[in-house]
Amino acid sequence: MNDIKKIAVLKGDYIGPEIMAAGLAVLKAATDSQQFKYELIDLPFGGDGIDRAGDPLPQSTIDQAKQADAILLSAIGGPKWDQAPRRPEQGLLEIRAALNLFANIRPTKITDRQVDRSPLKKAYVTGTDFVIVRELTSGAYFGKPRELQAHQAIDTMYYNESEVVRIMHEGFKMAQKRRHHVTIVDKSNVLATSKFWRNIAKEIAPQYPDVMVDYYYVDAMTMAIMSKPTAFDVIITPNLFGDILSDEAAQITGSIGQIPSMSIGSEGPNLYEPIHGSAPDIAGKGIANPISMVNTVAMMLSESFGEKAIAEKIYRAVDAVIDQGDVTPDMGGDLSTEAVTQKMIMHIQSDETVTIS
Repeated sequence: MNDIKKIAVLKGDYIGPEIMAAGLAVLKAATDSQQFKYELIDLPFGGDGIDRAGDPLPQSTIDQAKQADAILLSAIGGPKWDQAPRRPEQGLLEIRAALNLFANIRPTKITDRQVDRSPLKKAYVTGTDFVIVRELTSGAYFGKPRELQAHQAIDTMYYNESEVVRIMHEGFKMAQKRRHHVTIVDKSNVLATSKFWRNIAKEIAPQYPDVMVDYYYVDAMTMAIMSKPTAFDVIITPNLFGDILSDEAAQITGSIGQIPSMSIGSEGPNLYEPIHGSAPDIAGKGIANPISMVNTVAMMLSESFGEKAIAEKIYRAVDAVIDQGDVTPDMGGDLSTEAVTQKMIMHIQSDETVTIS
């Protein structure tokens, strides 16, 4: 029997627990007849951390997360904690720093079943398959000084050489496993940090002679992602730009409620999370889209545990519900979160029967 894998579960806020429950139900269904065994460790975090432990990132959560084999995180934050001394989002930034999760990987892939649901013309979007590699622990979100006063405010965008070098290598290595194309995104016609970013990219690129490299300013990239998304393979970008571009890219699929992400470091567990927010406006209504969390679970199985066959089974179930229109209102359907989840489980169980026979 395989060892029991430890999965730290940070269940999230507002719709977070709803979609986490869906993801875990699919995980159970997909692994019931497999040798893969796991233990779930429920840890307080974000708004849930404030409510349960008085802080968005209790030290006990850091300590136990470091001992896990993977971390599964749902959407956090919301108006309930707007006046808290430490907001839920601070916990998110801090766990990335505490676990040295310096790279966020966000895929945007359009399957044949999704083409008609994209807001872009079919000719533009067919064949889209790119990954945004976003630097995650530096830049504008972490730079100091940071001040908010009555009549002025300061944010600092900072990068050092080692931070840029490691994210570049991560992106170039990924491109070597894909279609050998890297796009560097910056604002080097204006920002010193972007000039620095581009200079380092040009120093590293020759180390990967099999990878084609091109460069975009971030404003031009926002247009290019919409007008020619099939032109890209691996996009490497600083923290702030990556945050914006990855949410824009998610809309190509027709709903931000489908996209998973993975945050990785040099050691320790990877952290997996959907890219969307906690959607307080629909919390408790039973209509949150579970697909992003289900895809996040599949990504975790594939990337942290090497269970690619189980992950593919889950992806097929997702494709099936999209193909049949068994989706939540944000994707044009009328099913509840629970109903979509059960449909996916049904497809997984049917797939299992076919596989065994």
